[in-house]
Amino acid sequence: MRRRDFIKVIGGGAAAWPLAARAQRMAVPVIGYLAAGNPNSEARLHDAFIKGLAKIGYEDGKNTRIEYRWAENQYDRLPAMAAELVRQDVAVIAATTTPAVRAAKAATPTIPIVFTSIADPVQVGFVASLNRPGGNITGATLLSVEVGPKLVDLLHGAVPSARTMGFLVNSTNPNAETQTKSMQQAALKLGLTLHVLNASAERDFDAVFAKLGELQAGALVIGHDVFFNAQARQLAALALHNRLPAIYTLSEFAAAGGLISYGASRIDAWHQVGVYVGRILKGENPAELPVIQPTAFEMAINLKTAKALGVTIPSALIARADEIIE
Repeated sequence: MRRRDFIKVIGGGAAAWPLAARAQRMAVPVIGYLAAGNPNSEARLHDAFIKGLAKIGYEDGKNTRIEYRWAENQYDRLPAMAAELVRQDVAVIAATTTPAVRAAKAATPTIPIVFTSIADPVQVGFVASLNRPGGNITGATLLSVEVGPKLVDLLHGAVPSARTMGFLVNSTNPNAETQTKSMQQAALKLGLTLHVLNASAERDFDAVFAKLGELQAGALVIGHDVFFNAQARQLAALALHNRLPAIYTLSEFAAAGGLISYGASRIDAWHQVGVYVGRILKGENPAELPVIQPTAFEMAINLKTAKALGVTIPSALIARADEIIE
Protein backbone atom coordinates (compact mmCIF):
# COMPACT_ATOMS: atom_id res chain seq x y z
CA MET A 1 0.00 0.00 0.00
CA ARG A 2 1.14 3.56 -0.68
CA ARG A 3 0.20 6.55 1.43
CA ARG A 4 -0.57 9.63 -0.58
CA ASP A 5 -2.13 12.50 1.21
CA PHE A 6 -1.65 16.01 -0.07
CA ILE A 7 -3.24 18.68 2.01
CA LYS A 8 -6.57 19.94 0.67
CA VAL A 9 -6.94 23.68 0.58
CA ILE A 10 -9.89 25.94 0.05
CA GLY A 11 -8.92 28.76 -2.27
CA GLY A 12 -9.68 32.16 -0.85
CA GLY A 13 -10.79 35.19 -2.81
CA ALA A 14 -13.11 34.04 -5.56
CA ALA A 15 -13.36 37.59 -6.91
CA ALA A 16 -11.92 37.93 -10.39
CA TRP A 17 -8.74 39.96 -10.77
CA PRO A 18 -7.70 41.86 -13.91
CA LEU A 19 -5.53 39.27 -15.67
CA ALA A 20 -7.87 36.40 -14.90
CA ALA A 21 -10.82 38.48 -16.04
CA ARG A 22 -8.98 39.13 -19.31
CA ALA A 23 -8.45 35.39 -19.71
CA GLN A 24 -12.16 34.79 -19.21
CA ARG A 25 -13.00 37.29 -21.93
CA MET A 26 -10.75 35.54 -24.42
CA ALA A 27 -12.66 33.20 -26.74
CA VAL A 28 -10.09 30.48 -26.07
CA PRO A 29 -7.65 31.29 -23.25
CA VAL A 30 -4.10 30.11 -23.92
CA ILE A 31 -2.09 28.28 -21.25
CA GLY A 32 1.70 28.30 -21.42
CA TYR A 33 3.27 25.02 -20.27
CA LEU A 34 6.95 25.56 -19.47
CA ALA A 35 8.83 22.37 -18.58
CA ALA A 36 12.49 21.74 -17.84
CA GLY A 37 12.26 18.10 -18.93
CA ASN A 38 10.89 16.33 -22.00
CA PRO A 39 7.45 14.99 -22.97
CA ASN A 40 8.51 11.34 -22.92
CA SER A 41 9.95 11.17 -19.42
CA GLU A 42 7.20 13.40 -18.01
CA ALA A 43 4.22 11.79 -19.76
CA ARG A 44 2.56 10.58 -16.54
CA LEU A 45 3.06 13.98 -14.90
CA HIS A 46 1.61 15.76 -17.90
CA ASP A 47 -1.40 13.44 -17.84
CA ALA A 48 -1.94 14.34 -14.17
CA PHE A 49 -1.84 18.04 -15.09
CA ILE A 50 -4.41 17.51 -17.86
CA LYS A 51 -6.70 15.64 -15.45
CA GLY A 52 -6.44 18.45 -12.93
CA LEU A 53 -7.33 20.97 -15.61
CA ALA A 54 -10.29 18.84 -16.70
CA LYS A 55 -11.51 18.69 -13.10
CA ILE A 56 -12.19 22.43 -13.35
CA GLY A 57 -13.81 22.07 -16.77
CA TYR A 58 -11.00 22.92 -19.21
CA GLU A 59 -9.91 20.78 -22.15
CA ASP A 60 -7.09 21.49 -24.59
CA GLY A 61 -8.43 22.16 -28.08
CA LYS A 62 -11.97 22.63 -26.80
CA ASN A 63 -12.27 25.59 -24.46
CA THR A 64 -8.57 26.32 -23.99
CA ARG A 65 -5.31 25.92 -25.90
CA ILE A 66 -1.97 24.85 -24.44
CA GLU A 67 1.34 26.15 -25.80
CA TYR A 68 4.11 23.71 -24.82
CA ARG A 69 7.77 24.55 -24.33
CA TRP A 70 10.08 21.65 -23.35
CA ALA A 71 13.70 22.47 -22.46
CA GLU A 72 14.82 18.82 -22.82
CA ASN A 73 16.88 19.12 -19.58
CA GLN A 74 18.83 22.08 -21.01
CA TYR A 75 18.05 24.69 -18.39
CA ASP A 76 19.72 27.53 -20.29
CA ARG A 77 16.91 27.33 -22.87
CA LEU A 78 14.20 28.18 -20.34
CA PRO A 79 14.56 32.01 -20.22
CA ALA A 80 14.02 32.36 -23.96
CA MET A 81 11.10 29.93 -23.87
CA ALA A 82 9.48 31.84 -21.01
CA ALA A 83 9.93 35.14 -22.84
CA GLU A 84 8.32 33.62 -25.93
CA LEU A 85 5.25 32.56 -23.95
CA VAL A 86 4.97 36.07 -22.51
CA ARG A 87 5.12 37.58 -26.01
CA GLN A 88 2.26 35.28 -26.99
CA ASP A 89 0.23 36.88 -24.19
CA VAL A 90 -0.75 33.59 -22.57
CA ALA A 91 -3.37 33.83 -19.80
CA VAL A 92 -1.40 31.72 -17.31
CA ILE A 93 1.91 29.80 -17.24
CA ALA A 94 2.27 26.32 -15.72
CA ALA A 95 5.98 26.14 -14.83
CA THR A 96 7.09 22.67 -13.80
CA THR A 97 10.18 22.41 -11.57
CA THR A 98 12.30 25.14 -10.03
CA PRO A 99 14.45 26.08 -13.08
CA ALA A 100 11.27 26.69 -15.12
CA VAL A 101 9.72 28.76 -12.34
CA ARG A 102 12.80 30.96 -12.10
CA ALA A 103 12.68 31.61 -15.84
CA ALA A 104 8.95 32.38 -15.82
CA LYS A 105 9.25 34.68 -12.80
CA ALA A 106 12.03 36.64 -14.49
CA ALA A 107 9.98 36.92 -17.68
CA THR A 108 6.79 38.40 -16.20
CA PRO A 109 5.63 40.09 -12.98
CA THR A 110 1.97 40.04 -14.04
CA ILE A 111 0.96 36.87 -15.91
CA PRO A 112 -0.15 34.24 -13.35
CA ILE A 113 2.37 31.42 -12.82
CA VAL A 114 1.49 28.07 -11.25
CA PHE A 115 4.49 25.99 -10.28
CA THR A 116 5.80 22.70 -9.06
CA SER A 117 9.00 23.28 -7.09
CA ILE A 118 11.39 20.92 -5.36
CA ALA A 119 12.47 23.66 -2.94
CA ASP A 120 10.76 25.81 -0.33
CA PRO A 121 9.19 28.54 -2.54
CA VAL A 122 9.46 31.12 0.25
CA GLN A 123 13.16 30.47 0.78
CA VAL A 124 13.98 30.75 -2.93
CA GLY A 125 11.90 33.91 -3.31
CA PHE A 126 8.96 32.71 -5.39
CA VAL A 127 6.24 33.70 -2.90
CA ALA A 128 5.92 35.90 0.18
CA SER A 129 4.33 33.13 2.26
CA LEU A 130 2.82 29.69 1.76
CA ASN A 131 -0.66 30.65 2.95
CA ARG A 132 -0.85 33.94 1.03
CA PRO A 133 1.65 33.97 -1.83
CA GLY A 134 0.96 37.65 -2.40
CA GLY A 135 2.00 38.02 -6.05
CA ASN A 136 1.36 36.43 -9.42
CA ILE A 137 2.81 33.04 -8.41
CA THR A 138 1.46 30.01 -6.55
CA GLY A 139 1.52 26.24 -6.93
CA ALA A 140 2.64 23.02 -5.26
CA THR A 141 5.98 22.25 -3.65
CA LEU A 142 7.55 18.82 -3.24
CA LEU A 143 10.05 20.08 -0.64
CA SER A 144 12.64 17.73 -2.13
CA VAL A 145 15.53 20.00 -1.15
CA GLU A 146 14.30 20.14 2.44
CA VAL A 147 13.83 16.35 2.55
CA GLY A 148 17.39 15.82 1.31
CA PRO A 149 18.92 15.34 4.78
CA LYS A 150 16.30 12.65 5.40
CA LEU A 151 17.77 10.71 2.47
CA VAL A 152 21.17 10.71 4.17
CA ASP A 153 19.60 9.58 7.43
CA LEU A 154 17.61 6.75 5.81
CA LEU A 155 20.54 5.45 3.79
CA HIS A 156 22.77 5.58 6.87
CA GLY A 157 20.13 3.60 8.77
CA ALA A 158 20.03 0.99 6.01
CA VAL A 159 23.81 0.77 5.57
CA PRO A 160 25.41 1.95 8.83
CA SER A 161 28.76 0.48 7.81
CA ALA A 162 29.05 3.00 4.97
CA ARG A 163 31.03 5.82 6.59
CA THR A 164 31.82 7.42 3.22
CA MET A 165 29.00 8.44 0.88
CA GLY A 166 28.78 10.03 -2.52
CA PHE A 167 26.30 12.80 -3.31
CA LEU A 168 25.38 13.18 -6.97
CA VAL A 169 24.21 16.64 -8.03
CA ASN A 170 23.58 18.48 -11.30
CA SER A 171 25.60 21.70 -11.00
CA THR A 172 23.44 23.43 -13.64
CA ASN A 173 20.39 23.16 -11.37
CA PRO A 174 19.75 26.43 -9.48
CA ASN A 175 19.11 24.35 -6.35
CA ALA A 176 22.48 22.57 -6.55
CA GLU A 177 24.28 24.75 -4.00
CA THR A 178 21.39 24.64 -1.52
CA GLN A 179 21.07 20.88 -1.86
CA THR A 180 24.80 20.38 -1.38
CA LYS A 181 24.98 22.51 1.78
CA SER A 182 22.04 20.76 3.44
CA MET A 183 23.42 17.32 2.58
CA GLN A 184 26.89 18.15 3.87
CA GLN A 185 25.40 19.37 7.14
CA ALA A 186 23.34 16.18 7.48
CA ALA A 187 26.40 14.00 6.83
CA LEU A 188 28.49 15.98 9.32
CA LYS A 189 25.89 15.44 12.07
CA LEU A 190 26.11 11.69 11.49
CA GLY A 191 29.90 11.69 11.40
CA LEU A 192 29.96 10.71 7.72
CA THR A 193 32.26 11.78 4.91
CA LEU A 194 30.31 13.07 1.92
CA HIS A 195 31.93 13.48 -1.50
CA VAL A 196 30.07 15.70 -3.99
CA LEU A 197 30.08 14.58 -7.62
CA ASN A 198 28.52 16.31 -10.62
CA ALA A 199 26.64 14.99 -13.64
CA SER A 200 24.74 17.19 -16.08
CA ALA A 201 24.67 14.78 -19.03
CA GLU A 202 24.33 11.03 -19.47
CA ARG A 203 27.94 10.81 -20.63
CA ASP A 204 29.06 11.87 -17.14
CA PHE A 205 27.71 8.78 -15.39
CA ASP A 206 30.56 6.39 -16.13
CA ALA A 207 33.11 8.85 -14.74
CA VAL A 208 30.95 9.45 -11.65
CA PHE A 209 30.71 5.77 -10.75
CA ALA A 210 34.41 5.24 -11.48
CA LYS A 211 35.21 8.09 -9.10
CA LEU A 212 32.94 6.61 -6.43
CA GLY A 213 34.97 3.42 -6.71
CA GLU A 214 38.23 5.33 -6.28
CA LEU A 215 36.82 7.09 -3.22
CA GLN A 216 35.70 3.73 -1.81
CA ALA A 217 32.25 5.18 -1.21
CA GLY A 218 29.95 2.75 0.57
CA ALA A 219 26.67 4.38 -0.50
CA LEU A 220 25.23 7.02 -2.85
CA VAL A 221 22.62 9.75 -2.36
CA ILE A 222 21.22 11.24 -5.57
CA GLY A 223 20.11 14.87 -5.46
CA HIS A 224 16.69 15.70 -6.89
CA ASP A 225 16.87 17.01 -10.45
CA VAL A 226 14.73 16.86 -13.61
CA PHE A 227 17.59 15.31 -15.56
CA PHE A 228 18.08 12.62 -12.91
CA ASN A 229 14.33 11.98 -12.94
CA ALA A 230 14.54 11.11 -16.63
CA GLN A 231 17.53 8.84 -15.94
CA ALA A 232 16.22 7.24 -12.74
CA ARG A 233 16.15 3.73 -14.18
CA GLN A 234 19.65 4.01 -15.61
CA LEU A 235 21.00 5.38 -12.34
CA ALA A 236 19.39 2.50 -10.45
CA ALA A 237 20.93 -0.01 -12.85
CA LEU A 238 24.37 1.60 -12.58
CA ALA A 239 24.21 1.64 -8.78
CA LEU A 240 23.29 -2.05 -8.72
CA HIS A 241 25.94 -2.92 -11.30
CA ASN A 242 28.57 -1.12 -9.23
CA ARG A 243 27.27 -2.78 -6.04
CA LEU A 244 26.48 0.58 -4.46
CA PRO A 245 23.49 1.03 -2.12
CA ALA A 246 21.70 4.16 -3.33
CA ILE A 247 18.70 6.32 -2.50
CA TYR A 248 16.64 8.76 -4.59
CA THR A 249 13.35 10.60 -4.32
CA LEU A 250 11.43 8.79 -7.09
CA SER A 251 9.58 5.50 -6.53
CA GLU A 252 10.62 4.48 -10.05
CA PHE A 253 14.20 4.37 -8.77
CA ALA A 254 13.52 1.63 -6.22
CA ALA A 255 11.30 -0.23 -8.68
CA ALA A 256 14.16 -0.28 -11.20
CA GLY A 257 16.70 -1.70 -8.74
CA GLY A 258 17.71 1.20 -6.53
CA LEU A 259 17.87 0.27 -2.85
CA ILE A 260 15.54 2.94 -1.41
CA SER A 261 13.31 5.74 -2.65
CA TYR A 262 11.76 8.43 -0.48
CA GLY A 263 9.79 11.47 -1.55
CA ALA A 264 6.46 13.18 -2.10
CA SER A 265 4.10 12.17 -4.91
CA ARG A 266 4.86 14.14 -8.09
CA ILE A 267 1.61 12.91 -9.67
CA ASP A 268 -0.41 14.68 -6.97
CA ALA A 269 1.61 17.87 -7.34
CA TRP A 270 1.15 18.06 -11.13
CA HIS A 271 -2.57 17.34 -10.73
CA GLN A 272 -2.86 20.26 -8.30
CA VAL A 273 -1.08 22.54 -10.79
CA GLY A 274 -3.77 21.69 -13.36
CA VAL A 275 -6.49 22.43 -10.80
CA TYR A 276 -4.98 25.79 -9.89
CA VAL A 277 -4.50 26.78 -13.55
CA GLY A 278 -8.19 26.07 -14.14
CA ARG A 279 -9.24 28.04 -11.08
CA ILE A 280 -7.19 31.04 -12.17
CA LEU A 281 -8.76 30.90 -15.64
CA LYS A 282 -12.13 31.07 -13.90
CA GLY A 283 -11.11 34.24 -12.13
CA GLU A 284 -9.33 33.38 -8.88
CA ASN A 285 -6.29 35.34 -7.77
CA PRO A 286 -2.99 33.41 -7.45
CA ALA A 287 -1.99 35.76 -4.63
CA GLU A 288 -4.77 34.22 -2.53
CA LEU A 289 -4.33 30.55 -3.50
CA PRO A 290 -2.20 28.86 -0.81
CA VAL A 291 0.87 26.95 -1.91
CA ILE A 292 0.11 23.24 -1.56
CA GLN A 293 2.58 21.24 0.51
CA PRO A 294 2.97 17.48 0.82
CA THR A 295 1.89 16.15 4.18
CA ALA A 296 3.10 12.58 3.61
CA PHE A 297 6.10 11.02 1.90
CA GLU A 298 6.39 7.58 0.30
CA MET A 299 9.23 5.19 1.03
CA ALA A 300 9.97 2.09 -1.02
CA ILE A 301 12.65 -0.50 -0.22
CA ASN A 302 13.90 -3.03 -2.73
CA LEU A 303 14.76 -6.15 -0.73
CA LYS A 304 15.81 -7.97 -3.88
CA THR A 305 18.49 -5.32 -4.40
CA ALA A 306 19.45 -5.47 -0.72
CA LYS A 307 20.04 -9.22 -1.04
CA ALA A 308 22.11 -8.76 -4.20
CA LEU A 309 24.25 -6.15 -2.43
CA GLY A 310 24.59 -8.20 0.75
CA VAL A 311 22.80 -5.52 2.77
CA THR A 312 20.56 -6.44 5.69
CA ILE A 313 17.87 -3.79 6.09
CA PRO A 314 16.89 -3.28 9.75
CA SER A 315 13.39 -4.55 10.51
CA ALA A 316 12.45 -1.19 12.01
CA LEU A 317 13.18 0.52 8.68
CA ILE A 318 11.24 -2.12 6.74
CA ALA A 319 8.24 -1.55 9.03
CA ARG A 320 8.23 2.14 8.08
CA ALA A 321 8.19 1.50 4.32
CA ASP A 322 5.08 2.15 2.23
CA GLU A 323 6.18 -0.40 -0.38
CA ILE A 324 8.43 -3.42 -0.18
CA ILE A 325 9.82 -4.82 -3.43
CA GLU A 326 10.80 -8.50 -3.25
